[in-house]
Amino acid sequence: MVSETTLRPAGAGAPRDMIFMAGVAIAAVAAATLAGAWFFQLVLDIRPCPLCLEQRYAYYLAVPLAALVALGAARGAPRGLLVAALAILALALAVNAGLGVYHAGVEWGWWPGPSDCTGPITDLGGGGLLDTLNKVKVIRCDEVQWRFLGLSLAGYNALISLGLAALAASGLRGARG
Repeated sequence: MVSETTLRPAGAGAPRDMIFMAGVAIAAVAAATLAGAWFFQLVLDIRPCPLCLEQRYAYYLAVPLAALVALGAARGAPRGLLVAALAILALALAVNAGLGVYHAGVEWGWWPGPSDCTGPITDLGGGGLLDTLNKVKVIRCDEVQWRFLGLSLAGYNALISLGLAALAASGLRGARG
């Protein structure tokens, strides 16, 4: 049987516990979010647009960095290093939440999106290369492919990223204590 002391990080105290738990939670939720994105893409055949792909970058950073934060907290890494890593996580995830809000706004038509994946598609005419280009499916950033409870995947990304940024900020508060 595993006791609570076995699960506790080395040199644990309330601040280190908070940092450890924030790192574990951020890594787990970010990994689950990426797994969900890949599930939608590979299993449900919901193709990501360029903005969708950009929103994954923060999670690709968050999974290993948050895991290192948890490991560092468990192994007694210098507090300054943990604070820096948590600050990077909080900033990256907050920016990603903003990108999710921007993308959701593009989908709702509240503001224009990037020119490479929104707006009218012009007919390039006929002919060899142009026929080939016309067969390429462009995934538009302003067309929602899936909604649940009124939110698109971009909207859910904004909420998840905001929650993870808040979790990283709570880890920062724990690091000060």
